[in-house]
Amino acid sequence: MDPKQWHIGLVGYGEVGRILAEDLRRQGVRVSAYDLKLDAPATAGALREHAQAHGVALASSPVELASEADLIVSAVTASQAVAVAQGCVPGIKAGAFFLDFNSASPGAKQRAAGLIDAAGGRYVEGAVMTSIPPYRIRVPLLLGGPSAPALEPLLNALGFDAKVASERLGVASATKMCRSVMIKGLEAMVIESFTAARHYGVENAVIASLHETFPGIDWEKQAAYFFQRVIEHGRRRSEEVREVAETVREAGLTPWSASGTAERQAWVADLADAGLFGTKGSKEFARSPDWRTEADRILGHVKSKD
Repeated sequence: MDPKQWHIGLVGYGEVGRILAEDLRRQGVRVSAYDLKLDAPATAGALREHAQAHGVALASSPVELASEADLIVSAVTASQAVAVAQGCVPGIKAGAFFLDFNSASPGAKQRAAGLIDAAGGRYVEGAVMTSIPPYRIRVPLLLGGPSAPALEPLLNALGFDAKVASERLGVASATKMCRSVMIKGLEAMVIESFTAARHYGVENAVIASLHETFPGIDWEKQAAYFFQRVIEHGRRRSEEVREVAETVREAGLTPWSASGTAERQAWVADLADAGLFGTKGSKEFARSPDWRTEADRILGHVKSKD
């Protein structure tokens, strides 16, 4: 089986879907995509333009996409992971792989797997272990489930950096989600800490103290990156962290930290949607090299509410 002869279907044509499409098309792999945003005039134009530029066929529904795909990659918001699997079920081909890229809880992945496997497909959970843009298709990817060993070499032949974590469903996603308690939580804490420090005029002293405790981190650079990523992708991140909280609940713990992180990420996303950081989609949006610019915008907004 030569995976470069596959027809690959992408459900979700956002940042992740477009990156995968570009890297697969460079190898001559046939790619189709479906996204709910294709049904909305305000968002369809840019997606159609990208698809045309890269030779990606656009499907009218998940069923149509699934009916032609040898591999379906689901890369949507975390809350839609099970719904996407359900939407593909009526069209999925016998033996087709379904790679769930979504940051969903182990329980959600198990529910999605039950739907796909019962329809004759082969479900594989995928846990993306770091930010995709720097790595693109080579982003470190953990696989899980009974079909993971069969899919691993095929994905790697396409340029992925995939490794089987376990043939037991939930292990790969649990690894990702427990890591996200820390990573997404650190993003939220830096925004909260540094913005408050900016208000009190103690940001330089705080950063100096952090550097003394954690000398391996460039806190200025890291803060600028965290502010940028949350402003740009806070909505998606907040949904992911709500799934992280569900993962913690499934372990029998109360997710105080994850729940707070989700609220902070969603709050920043609301400000971004309101235009506080500039026009979304523009080259200048969330691109300040200094986190202080964004912190000052947040503080100005808070003061205007007083």
